Amino acid sequence: MALNLVRRTVLAAGAALAFFSVASAAMAAAAFDFSPEQKGRLRADKNAAAIQAIPKGFKFVKEGVFTVAIAPFAPPISTYASDAKTVVGFDPDYAQLVADVLGLKLELLPIAWADWPLGLSSGKYDAVISNVGVTEQRKEKFDFSTYRLGLHGFYVRTDSKIAAIQEPKDVAGLKVVTGSGTNQERILLEWNKKNLAAGLKPVELLYFDDDAARLLAVVSGRADANFNPNAPQAYHAAKEGKTKLVGTVNAGWPLKSDVAITTRKGSGLADALTLATNGLIQSGQYTQALQRWALLEEALPKSETNPPGLPKF
Repeated sequence: MALNLVRRTVLAAGAALAFFSVASAAMAAAAFDFSPEQKGRLRADKNAAAIQAIPKGFKFVKEGVFTVAIAPFAPPISTYASDAKTVVGFDPDYAQLVADVLGLKLELLPIAWADWPLGLSSGKYDAVISNVGVTEQRKEKFDFSTYRLGLHGFYVRTDSKIAAIQEPKDVAGLKVVTGSGTNQERILLEWNKKNLAAGLKPVELLYFDDDAARLLAVVSGRADANFNPNAPQAYHAAKEGKTKLVGTVNAGWPLKSDVAITTRKGSGLADALTLATNGLIQSGQYTQALQRWALLEEALPKSETNPPGLPKF
């Protein structure tokens, strides 16, 4: 076959996988601050321009409070602290900085990610800061202020001879882990078409059930690389030191689909949030917050209000 699509479910020995999970958890606890106190969380001063950009008459859900919905789905973006109730990670840190800049207190509301559109539309919260990518379809109902690159990353074993994966020819002949039915799978399939047309070897796509199994596949040598959302992989690479980043691709390739604060369409709040983010970028606090969670690769040069997003397919 021109393209080998190998669907595998890793059923590694229970003892080995259990050891791997325990070791990962121990190293994660040592490398990152998952305490509810978050003493290292950055704070910011008010930004007069951003505050003035809030439309006159705009009513926050709670007076003097920036109410933000967030789905604690995975470190380092957002997860629960060691008390199992406080939400920590980059998105919570960033939400705090934005609230500070606007002169507001922050209230985070943990939600299931799939619930954010209805909750935002019904006015349960002022904004969603939870890894939401900009798409043209979403822009019909919501406004966006970008704050992070939407990246998928290629990660290989630390001792791999693969130095860089930046374009289609770089994956020719490799075994690459990805997610079924995802944007990253779509990208790999398009790259494979280009390679086959150029007479190059096909890529072999491998599918596993979860992040732990994907990481294990690369570390054990079953796969050459893992191509999935960058942030969780950056977290594991920083913790275990067993994998390394060799390339990133925007989630909307060949276009862009960056991550943004999401607000109600026409509420007028988006411009103020964009100004707030650009002020944080200029002050360097934005970069410091990314660095705290090993996400410097996802830094934006500037925030934009409602930029072109992933088109409808």
